[in-house]
Amino acid sequence: MKKLINDPQDVVAESLEGFAAAHPDLVEVHLDPPYVVRTGGAREGKVGLVSGGGSGHEPLHAGFVGVGMLDAAVPGAVFTSPTPDQIAPAIQAADGGAGVLAIVKNYTGDVLNFETGAELAEAEGVTVRSVVVNDDVAVEDSLYTAGRRGVAGTVCVEKIAGAAAERGDDLDAVAAVAEKVIANVRSMGVALTACTVPHAGKPSFDLPEDEIEIGIGIHGEPGRRRIPLAGADEITKMLLTPVVDDLGLSGGEEVLLFVNGMGGTPASELYVVYRRARALLSERGVEVTRSLVGNYVTSLEMQGASVTVLRLDAETTALWDAPVHTTALRW
Repeated sequence: MKKLINDPQDVVAESLEGFAAAHPDLVEVHLDPPYVVRTGGAREGKVGLVSGGGSGHEPLHAGFVGVGMLDAAVPGAVFTSPTPDQIAPAIQAADGGAGVLAIVKNYTGDVLNFETGAELAEAEGVTVRSVVVNDDVAVEDSLYTAGRRGVAGTVCVEKIAGAAAERGDDLDAVAAVAEKVIANVRSMGVALTACTVPHAGKPSFDLPEDEIEIGIGIHGEPGRRRIPLAGADEITKMLLTPVVDDLGLSGGEEVLLFVNGMGGTPASELYVVYRRARALLSERGVEVTRSLVGNYVTSLEMQGASVTVLRLDAETTALWDAPVHTTALRW
């Protein structure tokens, strides 16, 4: 294992220290317990947005703290859910008096711990609502989640719900926007290589040099099937087809196409995938009106990618276009 780390047990804390030092204009980092908030704290009268999960998926979630997205993010240990004693103070820190929406990826630990953290915050007088992101169409029968996993579609939920909160929507309205995005976004990923969790010191699963895993999870969970290595166009079709079919997209609809890297895939390869995915959508009469390409929801140094499609309408398009200023996403 070769990594730019010191003690494997200190990776998250040292990474957060560096993150805080690099971006003091955008974020403040609390280390005991660990959570990240916007510089200057909650804005009075605005609905707060909080998300979180295991570290190792950077820039998710701390990289999306800032104007137009999250008010707080809660990083757990690598690939491990954050604990309620982290989540509760993060929710309190995000509360500007209008309540807080927790955006939770559908993993059993995340769901349970955010539920407990929300209860602790509510005991301190904060009104909390939660939504659960479950965009991974690869999951059919899983031992790791109760239903589908939350993966790259989480970025779309955080961005669009964050814009709704920024414009002054109340808690019910922000939650409704988040649920609308969740209902209209789907993803599927592929792994070319495994990743190595620092404290484990060895790859999280075995994948022969001449094979790839279709439908992999962002923690290395098993996918739908292993197949011989194929060309990018063929792989892209394998990822996109179940996404589009699950959404039930028809000709004339508009979508956002998001090709996400898993951490070890160069941008040049992600654009090869994007090129084919866009062509396949066009062949179905689906118009790509918004795009995102890059490493936004990673799996440490895994080589691979995911394809996410979000069905758009006038409201979600406007909210996607709304200003955002975070370390990882800004326009």
